[in-house]
Amino acid sequence: MIEHVYRRATASPSVAQVIVATDDLRIASAVQRFGGDVRMTRPDHRSGTDRLAEVAATLDCDIVVNVQGDEPLIDPRSIDEVIAPFVVDPSLQMATLYRRIHDITELNNPNITKVVIDRGGFALYFSRAPIPHQREPRGGWPPLYRHIGLYAYRRSALMVLGSLEPTPLERAESLEQLRALEHGIRIKAVESAYEAFGVDTPEDLEQVRRLMTAPTS
Repeated sequence: MIEHVYRRATASPSVAQVIVATDDLRIASAVQRFGGDVRMTRPDHRSGTDRLAEVAATLDCDIVVNVQGDEPLIDPRSIDEVIAPFVVDPSLQMATLYRRIHDITELNNPNITKVVIDRGGFALYFSRAPIPHQREPRGGWPPLYRHIGLYAYRRSALMVLGSLEPTPLERAESLEQLRALEHGIRIKAVESAYEAFGVDTPEDLEQVRRLMTAPTS
C-alpha cells in the first residue's frame, strides 16, 4: 500500500521531494526495497502532524504536504489542489480538501470525517459525528461535506503545531486538525475534483483492492 501512495505522490508536478516518515522498521524496510526515501522518527508521536513536524524541521522548504499512508488511490492532481491556495495567498497557513456527501449513510459513519465550511472557504469544524445537525428535516438538508485527509502546511505553522500539546477537541474526536482550529490557525478547505478512498477498515481494504484490479475502459 505504501508504495502505491509513494508513487502517486511523486507523480504530482507540484512536489519536489517525497519522504516516508515512520517509526516502524517494517515500513522503512518496505520503502527501501522499492527505492523510496524514508526517515525514521521517534516512536512517541501522538499524531501524524507531530511525526511530520519532526521531519520538516530538517527540511529547507516553505510548504509541506501530509499524504496519509492509507490512501493508495490518491490522485496526484489532488496534491496539486491542496497546494494551489498557497500560491495566491501568502498569509495562508494550512489547507485541506473535501468532497460533497451524496450517500446519506456516510453521514453516520464515524470513520468518515465530516466538515462544515464558512462562506470564505475555511473549515469551521471537523467531526466524526453527523454535522451539521438537521433539526427540521422538512427544511431540506444543507450541503454535506466529508473531509479528505490530505493537508498542506506552511512549514512555519507546522513547526508551531508540532510544539503544541493535543487539545481537548482533538482528543475527544481523535482528529489532529482540530488542534489547529483550537489554536486559531485557519484551515482553507478546497473542494476536490477527485475521489479519495482511505483504508480504515478491512472492508475498505477489500474495496480498494477491487478498484485497483478493476479493468479500465
